This record gives sequence, structure tokens and C-alpha cells, in this order.
Amino acid sequence: MIVGALLGVGVTAQGVAAPAKKESHTANKAMNKTASKSTSKTSPKMAAKSGSKTSSKKIVAAHSGKSHKVAHAPAHKGSKHMTVAAVHKPMRKVSYNEVDPDRLALYSASALVIDQVSGQPLLDKNSHEVVPIASISKLMTAMVVLDAKLDLNEVINIGEEDVDGLKGTRSRLPVGTTMTRETAMLLALMSSENRAAHTLGRHYPGGLPAFVAAMNRKAQSLGMNSSRFEEPTGLSSNNVSTARDLARMVAAAARYPEIRTFSTTAEAKLELNGRISQFGNTNALVRSDTWEIGLSKTGYISEAGRCLVMQARVADKPVVIVLLDSVGKMTRVGDANRIKRWMESASLTTDRKPV
Repeated sequence: MIVGALLGVGVTAQGVAAPAKKESHTANKAMNKTASKSTSKTSPKMAAKSGSKTSSKKIVAAHSGKSHKVAHAPAHKGSKHMTVAAVHKPMRKVSYNEVDPDRLALYSASALVIDQVSGQPLLDKNSHEVVPIASISKLMTAMVVLDAKLDLNEVINIGEEDVDGLKGTRSRLPVGTTMTRETAMLLALMSSENRAAHTLGRHYPGGLPAFVAAMNRKAQSLGMNSSRFEEPTGLSSNNVSTARDLARMVAAAARYPEIRTFSTTAEAKLELNGRISQFGNTNALVRSDTWEIGLSKTGYISEAGRCLVMQARVADKPVVIVLLDSVGKMTRVGDANRIKRWMESASLTTDRKPV
């Protein structure tokens, strides 16, 4: 009798459970049909009881610790269905070292970006290739003059020897022009005046041969083992270096206040031969409000292409940028801007924490 009673209870329970399950399925189907016609927010209590993915996403958004924009489906009046919140996926952290220079579409044959804090390269493209460096040479010219502690207020003159007989380049400094050594350095660094740079070397103790020897000694002392200088202007294609060596030279030159000031001066009005003449910087970026440049120098001869070196602060990092043999008149500036945008974008990505 007891066994029969128990079996009877089991059969009864099973008979009750089946209709209940059927009723629950019918009720859910009716609820889903009603919900598909209208949408609204669910009460916190309902959301807590719900085991759906919607509830899970809502909790993640609420406890992420950050303010995120969430996308909601359009709500219909009178609806009671909770809207699904779209949560942004965490951004992958990007390392500067992962960047392929080809993806940046750089037009410079050699390019290098060095983090001055760590000393590590953030971007490297053919940085060991030995190439002509054109007027980038004038940074070395300025360092040699300053190292000799020559009187910057001494008046020097432009002579026949300073006229470019190699490339036939023009100058706004006629033979016979007199100026202080300081003015000659300003014009050499800011406007890349070849005659100004040449006269600086010519008025060095021991003359031009002693000056060129001093340039090469300075290069060796800086560890610029792949570099060689033949004259102070950069007009000779025998003035050669690598992007790696030039990064060392730029970092060293940036320690001279005079070089920093003169190379980043946007323009200057100078009295020469009794007339006021205005000179401008050969690097348009020094006039840009979006750049924080501490040192700048451009260069160009046909053998070297368009060159640009800078010490700057980009994405809150002090960096040295070297761009050599860029094709096109404005491509070196374009490359610098592309590097800046990439660094700023990478910096934002690495600083963002996962949700």
C-alpha cells in the first residue's frame, strides 16, 4: 500500500508538472510577443532577477568605473521591455614598436624617431644607411663655433671665398656684407644661409681646414662613427651621415641654448648693409601652434633630397625626429605630421584602460 501510494504521488506530480511547463512556455511566448511590439526599461528588481545577456551587459556598464556612451533602441510609448545597452569593447594596447613604417606611408627614404627619455627608437626606417645630409651639417657648424667660445659679437664679413662655386646657389648676402658672428649663426640655422655658414668656418682660428677638422672630431666624440664632414654648409654631397648618427647630433645640439633659439626663430628683421631685411625659417612647422619644437633644421641638395631633423615634444614625449631623402617639396613636413598623428593616437590607446 505504501509503495502504491508513493507511485501514485509520483504519477500525480508528473502529471501536474507537465501542464505547468506547458503553461509557462505559453506564458513566455505571450510575453515575448507583447515585448516585441513595445520596448521600455525594466525595473531594477526585474533586471536583478533576469538571467539574460541584457542584464549582464547593463551590470558591466554600471560598474566599469568609466562613463561610456551607450546606444539604445528607440523606445515606444507605454513599453515595459528593457533596452539593450551597447558596451564598447576594450581597445587593444598598442606598442610603438609594433608599427610598420610602410603603414605610415612615409615618403622619406630614412626615418628615425627616438624617445629621449628611454633612448629607445619608436620608429626606424633605414636608419643605418649612409647618405648625404645637406644643410643638416649646419648644426655641427654651430656646435663647433660655440665650443670654441668665440666672441659672438665680433663683426665678420662675407668674402668671395664664401660664394657657392659648387652648386651655384644664390644668397641674399652680397660679398662685402658685414655682420656679427651671432647674426651669421642665426641666418645659418634659421634661413639656412650658405654664405653665413661658410664665413663662420672661414673665421675660425686656423681657417677652414682647422674648422672642418674640428667638425669631424666633434662627430667622433658624439659617437657618430658613420659620419664625415668636408665643409660647413652641406652643399657638398661628401657631407654624409646616417639617421642614427644625426639623432645623436640633434640631441647634442639641443643642449646649446643658442642653437635652440636660432633654429626655431620663425622670422627676423636684420639691418644689413644699411638696409632692413626680413628672413624666415625654412621649416614651416616652427610657426605651427600644434607643434612644440625645441630645435629644427632643414636641408636640401639634389643628392640628399629633402631632409628635416627636429627635437620636439610629441604626445607628451621629448623626441628626436630625423627624416632624410624625402621626395617632394612638402613631403618631409607631411611625414613629420604623420608621425605626430600616429604618436598621439598610439598614446591615447595605450593610456586607455580596458573596460
